[in-house]
This record gives sequence, structure tokens and C-alpha cells, in this order.
Amino acid sequence: MTIRDVFIVDAVRTPIGKFGGALSSVRPDDLAAHVVRELVGRAPDLDPARIDDVYFGDANGAGEDNRDVARMAALLAGLPASVPGVAVNRLCGSGLEAVIQAARAIALGDASVVVAGGVESMSRAPWVLQKPERAFPAGHQQLHSTTLGWRMTNPRMPAEWTVSLGEGAELIADKHGITRARQDAFALASHEKAAAAWAKGLYDGEVVPYPGAELARDECIRDTTSLEALGRLKPSFRPDGGTVTAGNASPLNDGAAALLLVDEDGLRETGREPLARIRASAVTGIEPQLFGLGPVEAVRRALGKAGRSFADLTTFELNEAFAAQSLGCLAEWPELDPGIVNPRGGAIAIGHPLGASGARLAGSVAHQLAAAGSGTGLAALCIGVGQGLALVLER
Repeated sequence: MTIRDVFIVDAVRTPIGKFGGALSSVRPDDLAAHVVRELVGRAPDLDPARIDDVYFGDANGAGEDNRDVARMAALLAGLPASVPGVAVNRLCGSGLEAVIQAARAIALGDASVVVAGGVESMSRAPWVLQKPERAFPAGHQQLHSTTLGWRMTNPRMPAEWTVSLGEGAELIADKHGITRARQDAFALASHEKAAAAWAKGLYDGEVVPYPGAELARDECIRDTTSLEALGRLKPSFRPDGGTVTAGNASPLNDGAAALLLVDEDGLRETGREPLARIRASAVTGIEPQLFGLGPVEAVRRALGKAGRSFADLTTFELNEAFAAQSLGCLAEWPELDPGIVNPRGGAIAIGHPLGASGARLAGSVAHQLAAAGSGTGLAALCIGVGQGLALVLER
């Protein structure tokens, strides 16, 4: 069997909205449809009927995104009804998983042109109510928030696995001796790099604002924050002696991202020069409470599959779920130059709409490689319940 090359022709995303912010009134299926519509519209030579499938990551799926949000997005975007769609869930890695699955379908010859992306509206994530064990219960019933983290946890799960995400970040800080000061400095740098990237217009060709929403830039970037301001925040998960705060962790967010993937035949039909080529990917597992270190082995495996090393990388988008988690990963990659990591800011500043983040990272790496003209880039995320996911791109 011949393995086909897979190219990223284009990538777009919405500005990332904050929880309860400018995008909170927009349904997730509408957010997804918007980026699909904009993406396809930027390839006017491509007949939309040629799209073989739409893959979309979605971490929640408990609310307005419950009916296969990929298919909903395709229909709402005005694609022909003949274009199918499938929703993908690997929690925080869902958007990147969608890109990887789409690339795999093209590489194996099952598809030629695919849209892949991700979406999440954490603002609109519903509360859910379990069915009672018996009919007509007399007592009160518990509503569970589906915004983030564990809920309705299986009692057979060991207690050490089901700690909160923030406590997991604290465990990584303990493991690597990562101080509060280092975490706050990392968070400040994320805001500074993101603000500078926007000021330089580096996101102008990538971000497509949602019509009617007064949001032209990522909503959580704080241009005027400082170490002093970050230092005044109280620990969020360990009141006594904790290091993880709202300031050095990613926020709750709303947003969507989409990429156009093609083989050589599809590339000719678009009439476009690709941004980048997909080289390799890898997924790994780790103890659930140490989920934040999930990317460590996934990145090493992906680089090995690509025949590349850390020295070959020109840019690296690492999802900043928490500063402690990101710094923990960096501590385990001593060969990596930290100066190439998240050069345009990371999720602490930009935001982390769960199902969309992986697609945002992949798209950002592709645009950065295109701007540079050549190079090797990598996108990676940690994933709740203990997984890591990585993708290598080249130009």
C-alpha cells in the first residue's frame, strides 16, 4: 500500500472568548459552522462537494453539541448534504485527534479532501441530571456541571487517579520543584508574547471573527498584567502552600478552529500552495493524576517516527493547561530550546476551549512554518485522565 502525503492547505480559528464573554451567546454548532464556512470560502477553486469528510473534536458533547457536531457544522455551513461528518472525543486533545484521524484517512487513500477541526463552548456546557435508581424518588437530585473535569465518577476508580486537574498540576509542581514564582513568570510571558503577536498582526491571516460578536482578539489576553498582580492571586486548589492560581492556569473558554487537509490531487484542485505537510503523530498514556506530563513521551515518539530530534524543531506549540504542567514537560525535555515554545503566546493567555485547542495549535504551527518558509514544527497537548498527543509538521 502506498502512503500518500498529507498537506495542510489552510487553517482558521475564531478569536477565543472568555467564559461568559463575547462568544457565550453563540451555540457551539454555530461556532463550528462559522470556521468551516470561512475555511472553505478561502479555497474558491475547490468544489465543496469534493470534501470527503469533516472531522471535528468536541470534548463535552452534552449540550447543543450533542448530535454529532461535525455533521451539524457541515450542514449549517452550507456544505452539500453529501458531505458527511464525525465528532471526535479525546478530551483536551480532541481537535488535534480530529486532524490526525483526517490525515490518516488521506494517507491511506480513504479520502482526498477533508476538513478537520474542533469546537468548545464551555460557557454553554449544560448541567446534567442522572436518572434515579428507582422511579419517583422522594429526595433531592444532584445536577452535575459539564464545564470541566470529573463528574459522575465511577467509584471503582482509585482515589489518587480522580483528583482535580488543578491538584494534578500541583503534583507536577511537587515532582519537579516548580515554584509559584516560576509559574507566574511563565504565565506573564504567555500574555506578553500573545499581546505582541496580535500587535504585530501575526494572527491577522488566521483568525476569523464571528459575525455580530464584538470580539476581534482573544479575550483573555492581559496586556497590563504583571508579576505583582499575578502574585496577589490566591492558590486555587491548595489553600495552604499551593502554587497553582487562576493566573498561572488556562481559563475556561469558547471557540472553534478548522484546517483543510488534502492529498496531491486535492492540492491541485485547490490551486494553493500548502502551509505545511503532516509528517508523524503519536499518542501515549500516563497515570491519570500526572496527566500534565502526558506530552513528554508522545513528543519523543512522534519525533522518532518522523526521524527528527528536538534540535530539528523551529517552532513548538505546547498547550498551556497550567504553567506547572508546561514547565514540568520542559524539565523532561532538556534537549529542547525553550525559546521556540509558544512564540505567539500560549493557552494561559489565548485560552483553552477544550475541543478546539488541538486544532488551534496545529493551525498555528502550520502558519508559522509558512511564514518562515521552511522548518519543522510540533504541536502537543496534555489530556485529562492521563494521555498525551503530538503532531509533527514540516515545510
